[in-house]
Amino acid sequence: MDFGFSARSAQLQQELLAFMDSHLYPAEDVYERQLAASGDPHSQPPVMEELKAAARARGLWNLFLPDATWGAGLGNTDYAPLAEIMGRSAIASEALNCSAPDTGNMELLVLFGTEAQQREWLVPLLEGTIRSCFAMTEPAVSSSDASNISATITRDGDSLVLNGRKWWTSGILNKDCKLMIFMGCTDPEAASHRRQSMVLVPTDTPGVTVLRNLPVFGYTDRLGHGEVQFTDVRVPAANLLGAEGGGFAVAQARLGPGRVHHAMRAIGMAERALELMCRRVTSRVAFGGPLADQGVVREWIARSRIEIDQSRLLVLKAAWLMDTRGNKAARTEVAEIKVAALDVAHRVIDRALQAHGGAGVSNDFPLARMYTSARALRIADGPDEVHLRSVARRELAKYRD
Repeated sequence: MDFGFSARSAQLQQELLAFMDSHLYPAEDVYERQLAASGDPHSQPPVMEELKAAARARGLWNLFLPDATWGAGLGNTDYAPLAEIMGRSAIASEALNCSAPDTGNMELLVLFGTEAQQREWLVPLLEGTIRSCFAMTEPAVSSSDASNISATITRDGDSLVLNGRKWWTSGILNKDCKLMIFMGCTDPEAASHRRQSMVLVPTDTPGVTVLRNLPVFGYTDRLGHGEVQFTDVRVPAANLLGAEGGGFAVAQARLGPGRVHHAMRAIGMAERALELMCRRVTSRVAFGGPLADQGVVREWIARSRIEIDQSRLLVLKAAWLMDTRGNKAARTEVAEIKVAALDVAHRVIDRALQAHGGAGVSNDFPLARMYTSARALRIADGPDEVHLRSVARRELAKYRD
């Protein structure tokens, strides 16, 4: 097993680290000030367009996409350290056109889109001129089991008619969001994993109503997490993405690589939290000396270092398996990293918060927002319990007759 990065990945890591120092970290406060001054929590701060232009000029653009025709052509193992670096700043992924939900949607358009669909939607997404969202989760059913999806897709001649209610449709409040990928039931009588299909839906289609934005622990995300009503939404049948009844398989193709991205960004968050913690405890004095002299603080730091390094190795193993043996062979490891990396990020950020005292839960440091993000991601893309169930099932299968 070789975790060595290619020369290209190593070069991109150095270029990205330099870009983080020169552009992204200094822009974080500017981004927040511009967003607050706009009076619209979903507006695009002008500094983001400047960052996108600067990133693109340096070739730090669409790094996530393994298809060399459309993207950077990097495998999971080579992209993983780049995702980790991006995870250190909440605005980095967007600046490099590597942020969810667009990344997963672009991957689906590459894998399953027709030439016409790619021309209409994939090209502008790759250019960064539009954004997109993914409408799968529903408020009325347990969406961790995708076979529960109750929204419907009904064929009517050359059209598809969509009805249902979705929520946590991340990105829908963004003014540049022009496309939704909608998952709904096309055949309720089919086998459980053949009932659903995916459809491309322009966001301005009649019958699409954004009911509200959903905050996360009180934070309003700039892209927005929408609750959306679909009432007799009519789109051409040519907007079907992939095969009818193939929605579950399409969703799995989207989520596998995405979980590597999530996990490595989580490790990046944990690394930055550890750095902030170390800087804080070496500069703050209490009880006659630096906080770093306290045994409990040193244990926080040591455990954080160990846990981060363990998680990174596990994610790199999953990425290596996906690159060398395919996504199916790495199913167990992908489930493991979704649990392990977010759990570690959550713990390390929590320790950093504690080390900062009252400052940690304020907006003076990025820790509070990082904490909410890490906690929310333990539910997004499948809650921990679903992945634990999957790992346990495969483990127990070794011992069954």
